Amino acid sequence: MQRYQRGDAAAFETLYRRHRDPVYRYLLRGISDRERAQELFQEVWGSVVRARASWEPRAKFTTWLYRLAHNRLVDEYRAARLPTDTLDDELAVAAPEHLQPESAVSGQQRLHRVLQAVQGLPPEQRQAFLLKEEGGMSLEQIGEVTGVGRETVKSRLRYALAKLRLELSDVL
Repeated sequence: MQRYQRGDAAAFETLYRRHRDPVYRYLLRGISDRERAQELFQEVWGSVVRARASWEPRAKFTTWLYRLAHNRLVDEYRAARLPTDTLDDELAVAAPEHLQPESAVSGQQRLHRVLQAVQGLPPEQRQAFLLKEEGGMSLEQIGEVTGVGRETVKSRLRYALAKLRLELSDVL
């Protein structure tokens, strides 16, 4: 980001390539609406571009980037546009071609169940879980992004994992 701030456009491309997929997945798993997740994704990267001149390295770039994404999701939750009980069927990932059709169907059903279980978590637990799994963030980084302490993050993750294990006990 410091290189981009100094005018190196290639540095932005590097940042974008490195972080686009995990940030998009974080947003998509947070709201389960591909179109709206894409809009939020564009808003996040637009914020990165607009902040170029004023950005200060107070935290890791990744932490700052996920804070932007987190804030967009919080805005969505507050606007009450978030569907909390539905899951976009397009989220299922096709199994590799070498698997038998029965295996592919079973794998897609398991994936759908996992995604439904994640979507069913309370927003704070879901965000902590997704920042850990999609963003690869530490407890401290998740705390910075979400504005809570390390112990609160640990608690949210513990509860999220317990709920997921209970919900998915027959699939795991």
